[in-house]
Amino acid sequence: MDEQEKLDDTPSPNGELALQTIAMPADANADGDIFGGWLVSQMDLAGAVTANRLARGRVATVAIDSMVFLRPVAVGSVISCYTDVLNIGRSSITILVEVWAQHHSDRECRKVTEGQFTFVAIDENRRTRVVPRSTT
Repeated sequence: MDEQEKLDDTPSPNGELALQTIAMPADANADGDIFGGWLVSQMDLAGAVTANRLARGRVATVAIDSMVFLRPVAVGSVISCYTDVLNIGRSSITILVEVWAQHHSDRECRKVTEGQFTFVAIDENRRTRVVPRSTT
């Protein structure tokens, strides 16, 4: 197997890196596994970063669909959230968020969860507004 074939078989994140942080002891249970709710909050932040940029302003999370946890995350792991825009509607933006974790003990980066998040653009009165269309 040549080097290109090996690269093709190596899983890699989809989308753009939107958020990166370290899983700390305060985010874990007594066994040292990071709480799923903490991961979901990081995913929501990552999705909001992308949705906010696309909406050119404030957004709110309106739905989380198809959440899947693939493996536990250990304390000390570097958590990387990648976002891939699935759809931009009139006022909504749907984004796939993947989380990859790398622990210092083995340095291998593994996909740990993914979920589909939908955001809606809102104005200063917290009312739905149209997502601006890109002119480029």
